Amino acid sequence: MNVKVFLELVEIKTKIASIFPFFIGVAFSLTYFKEWNVVNTLLFFAGMLIFDMTTTAINNLMDYKKAKSETYKREKNVIGREGLSEKKVGQLILGMLFLTLVIGLILSYQTGWLLLIMGGLVCFIGIFYTFGPIPLSRMPLGEIFSGITMGLGIFAITVYINTPLQRVFYLTIDFQAGLFALTGNLWGTLAMILASLPLVFTIADLMLANNLRDLEDDIKNHRYTLVYYIGREWGIVLFQALMYASYAALLLGLLLGVFQWPILFVFATLPKIYQNLKEHRASLPHPRSFGYGIKNLILFNSAYLASLLLTLLIGK
Repeated sequence: MNVKVFLELVEIKTKIASIFPFFIGVAFSLTYFKEWNVVNTLLFFAGMLIFDMTTTAINNLMDYKKAKSETYKREKNVIGREGLSEKKVGQLILGMLFLTLVIGLILSYQTGWLLLIMGGLVCFIGIFYTFGPIPLSRMPLGEIFSGITMGLGIFAITVYINTPLQRVFYLTIDFQAGLFALTGNLWGTLAMILASLPLVFTIADLMLANNLRDLEDDIKNHRYTLVYYIGREWGIVLFQALMYASYAALLLGLLLGVFQWPILFVFATLPKIYQNLKEHRASLPHPRSFGYGIKNLILFNSAYLASLLLTLLIGK
């Protein structure tokens, strides 16, 4: 397997969905909590990226194994198209999982037990998203789990590892006494959740765009996603509503003091997002329709990140 095929197997182009929660999480830690840990940040970035690639490889392997359509299996799936060995792909997946585990244990040792629990939960959902007898991706739960796991999960972990001094949320375990205590700052935690909502919504929208496009192929391959149950028309309505809800979350955050005025620059993207939503509806079910989900995610979250960085610069 050469580098080009490996990058296609792990769909490196889609990693933008996990990179945004990470970078925005770092920027939010700096602007709201005024704290940053460089070593923890670099370690987590490596572990996060490796695990994201692992779950994508698992997804492609499971889609290949479970495919009912030979056309999809031999022409569309990278494993069949490139003649990759299922055994070698499986070994690659196990190797990447091991690396993720090592990095996770190092970070847990440095930051506390709660990271082990949060990271384990995110990894569990990530693996069983496509693995097992009834993968989450083949149920009407894909948008919920992808949005919460990546949008909230990665964001929350990023904030957690960058704020060890403030302990926004922290788990203490006394094995000798058999006691544990989960403590934290209520308002800081709620602010973090509110700041994560645009990420949750835009990432869920990306998955929804994929399922809106692939509805017919998914039915052939016995994948009954949310769009199968609510229909493509209602799926389009939901796709648009989640995008507009992202702006509403930022506006609410500004009114509550979670963000400062530079966050308003994100609203400059609204005309383009509106145009993209119209073109997305018109382009379905053409394969290029998925591109609008990617465009919206990149445009909105790039502006979100830039606004936080501007807030940081103004604050200095």
